[in-house]
Order: sequence, then C-alpha cells, then structure tokens
Amino acid sequence: MAIWLDESSRILVQGMTGSEGTKHTRLMVKSGAQIVAGVTPGKAGQDVDGIPIFNDVAAAMADTGANVSVVFVPPRFAKAAVIEAIDAEIALCVVITEGIPVHDTADFFQYSVNSGATRISGPNCPGIISPGKSNAGIIPASITTAGRIGLVSKSGTLTYQMMYELRDLGFSSCVGIGGDPIIGTTHIDALAAFQDDPETDAIVMIGEIGGDAEERAAAFIKDNVTKPVVGYVAGFTAPEGKTMGHAGAIVSGSAGTALAKHARGHVLTLT
Repeated sequence: MAIWLDESSRILVQGMTGSEGTKHTRLMVKSGAQIVAGVTPGKAGQDVDGIPIFNDVAAAMADTGANVSVVFVPPRFAKAAVIEAIDAEIALCVVITEGIPVHDTADFFQYSVNSGATRISGPNCPGIISPGKSNAGIIPASITTAGRIGLVSKSGTLTYQMMYELRDLGFSSCVGIGGDPIIGTTHIDALAAFQDDPETDAIVMIGEIGGDAEERAAAFIKDNVTKPVVGYVAGFTAPEGKTMGHAGAIVSGSAGTALAKHARGHVLTLT
C-alpha cells in the first residue's frame, strides 16, 4: 500500500505552463504518475505534451477526475492557487513553491482545516512519492525502489539521500513535509498514517533545528507507534540566530537546537 498517493491518483499541476511546472510534469509522467490536467488561468484549450490545460481547478477536476494537485505557482500567487484547490475540494494539495509569506501559508492552512476536505502537504516541500505507483512533486523516481519503509522528512535533500541509501530495501511512501515555520501535513500526521499502513514495516523520520515538531513527534511515537522508528535531526553545528536553509530552521537560545531535540526526543535514535 501507500499513504495518500497511489496508482489510482489522478494529478493536476497548477502552473504547468511555467518552466518549472512543465519540466517536472514531464518528469512525473516519465516516472509513471497519472498527470491528467494542468491549470493556468487564461490558457484553457492549450496543452503540454497532450495534457489539457484548464483555467481553474474545479473545471479540471470536473473534466478529468483529478484528485491531487501539485502547485508550481510563484509565491505571490500561491495563496490564491491553494485556496482555489481547497474550494474545489481536491483531496490532496502538494505545495512545492518556496518563499511563500508565512501569513499566506497560515491563511490557506487554516482555510483547509475549516473546509475539512483537502490535505495540504508543504509548502516548500519536494512532494510525495510512492515508488512504482505515483509521484507528485520533484522527488527523483529513479533513486530508489518500492519496499516496506515509510519516510517522512522536513528536508528535500536528505529525503533524496535517505531514499538512495536505503534503495535496496525500498519504500512504501516518502513524504516531504517542508521546513517552513507553518506547514500542512506534519511528522505526526505521516507517522500515524504509516502506523496504520499494513505494508509499512518501519519508519524513518528526518527533522532539523527550529521549532518543537520533532519533540512532539517523539512523544507521539512513544504513545502511539508500535513499528520501529529511526529519527535523524540535522543541525548539531548550526550557529545560534542564523537561518539554515529553511525559513523554519533557526535556533533561538536553547529552543529548537539539535541537542535539545536529542535530549527531549530520547525515544529516537538521533545522529
């Protein structure tokens, strides 16, 4: 099995006609994903490699049965794009866009919670891949194989590294949740889904400095997860007060440090 994304997923790409949208649409198609539509306002009737473009998400869903959106829209338009997807009640919206203002993310995340119909993954994430089944985002499909490990990660680069290192074992699903201060799907959401997935035998969780998500995840694991979990927290040498890569990866005093996460998240194996 896979969590949230499988061979039945029908994907539309918001921003497909942009350079990044077109490039990654082609890579997703090459990996076997069912990309059924693109959405770019004002470009209905056009296509990318035969994939039809629509003016809005609701029209694309009605015509193609799409149930997953991948957002490659520039930061200043991303909030409107995600809210449009939520209004159309798409089941999963994967927000790849980096640099979205935090108050915009707060608005569309709360909007999704209020709607109760759409799961947000991201923003500033590499997406979700279920190897051999589907791929929604920018994760390279060729670096791993299908298997029985579940992976949830804040870091895109470390997602790819872990997938490659464990390629001989393989993965059920790999979920990039993003490293912004506010995100949709969390470590805990993914951990709960992997715990309930009968074809995931073990879980790898990748975190980083900033915030307390990893500590909360450790407490959740202790109380709710019976499968083996290995955790990795990046940033033991990060300097205080300096943002490291992700907008949310910043240490303030003793809060959010890798050492603090190690001390408070002792149920995990941390490197």
